[in-house]
Amino acid sequence: MTRLMRTLTLKRRAAVICRSKIFAPSQASASFSTTSTAAASNINDTTTLQSPSQQQHQPKAIYVSATRQHVGKTSVSLALMSGLSKRLDKVGFIKPVGQQSVQVMSMNHVNDMISVDKDAALIKSHFQLDHLDYSDTSPILIPPGYTKDYMDGKFTLQQQETQIMNAYQRILTKTSPNSVILCEGTGHCAVGSIVQLSNAHVASMLNAHMVLVANGGLGNAYDELELNRHLCEAHHVPIAGVVINKVQPEKYEQTKRYMTQLLRERWNVPLLGLVPDRQFLGSPALADMEKLLPGARIVSGNSHRLRHYRVKDLHLVATSLSVFLNNLRKRPERTLYVCHASRNDILLGFLMESQIQMRRTQDRNWETAMIVTGCADHPISTQVLEIVTSMPHAPPVLLCPQHTSVALEAVYNFTPKLNMDDSHRVRTTVDHYEPCIDFDLLLERVGVSAAADPSVTASASASAGRESSTIGAV
Repeated sequence: MTRLMRTLTLKRRAAVICRSKIFAPSQASASFSTTSTAAASNINDTTTLQSPSQQQHQPKAIYVSATRQHVGKTSVSLALMSGLSKRLDKVGFIKPVGQQSVQVMSMNHVNDMISVDKDAALIKSHFQLDHLDYSDTSPILIPPGYTKDYMDGKFTLQQQETQIMNAYQRILTKTSPNSVILCEGTGHCAVGSIVQLSNAHVASMLNAHMVLVANGGLGNAYDELELNRHLCEAHHVPIAGVVINKVQPEKYEQTKRYMTQLLRERWNVPLLGLVPDRQFLGSPALADMEKLLPGARIVSGNSHRLRHYRVKDLHLVATSLSVFLNNLRKRPERTLYVCHASRNDILLGFLMESQIQMRRTQDRNWETAMIVTGCADHPISTQVLEIVTSMPHAPPVLLCPQHTSVALEAVYNFTPKLNMDDSHRVRTTVDHYEPCIDFDLLLERVGVSAAADPSVTASASASAGRESSTIGAV
């Protein structure tokens, strides 16, 4: 590799072998011992020494890790990429270790589809990072069976690290010198430890500053932050700051005051952001439910598949048709009804009422939808299905084979994730999160100067719309 920090070669040459002896299983250790010399030789042959001035003007790495699952790490990463791109030129991005993948078109080979982490694909496509290759933004994927292959010695820690560092080096050369490479982790700081690629370890490899993301509150949030802080310290990863997400509005000021105090007094680290909760961002779309329930399909209103419904908008129909229709006319328009496939009267009544409502209001965007459960045991008749599919401007109807209780439990327990297809939710997420983060303080913490061009600075300030009451800094 070219242009990596000299310490990467000098310190890790022996450390890699040491780590393999301590952590890797015996078979993997044997396999590693036969390949480590060659891999280390490749690194030594391609690494060039850098002057202090060269190292000083290299892009800095910011690594984003959560304290546990479902705390909004990708949402924060989106906001960070948006804000940093307004302040710096050619920001880089990488998700070193991923799990869930999507298929994208390779930039290196025409008509060649490759698998990359879904979050890496989302950020690259949304921010049009055309200077980066998809494969470099997602160098390691951990599909089912990967950990067993690693434990069986089919590949080594050194091979994984080299793959990440090669991709990072290519991104480094395509990122402006006085800029940042945003690195998104996977879950909390220990995720990936089974293959010796925990977030803390990878952040240490990349000489990155860590941004920790935790859910709102005080006690639980701080406890989880403390656990992750110790792992960062064990890997000598400096913490740039903390972002607290999904804060209840009534507890916003309290959380801001005490969390700022805790982090300043005990960690000497700032609270970089405090994000109020917004239910819409955690609400599944009909398309999410179609993917969530195996065998489910949207048979009408497909143009509204990205319409979101809160869990409290779910209404189970277990009444007569007349009571249901009366309820339908009184409840808020954005309601998601659930009925069993044996209730043809409810389904047909719902469709007829939707046409009446649309004609009455002259609004074809009537936002009520219906999930029909139990279709495996009680298939919808061909005649009824023809009515549903042929009705003009029919509302969304989702047919699913699962029993009602199974479908409802799955929807209630589901946490929707951001994806490339739901651009509205992605934009809303960025607009909601970005003004809540102190970018000037973050850049100061990692040692990067924001754009000196007044027009860029003014544009960034206007776009971010940061509140005048800046969150407490150290």
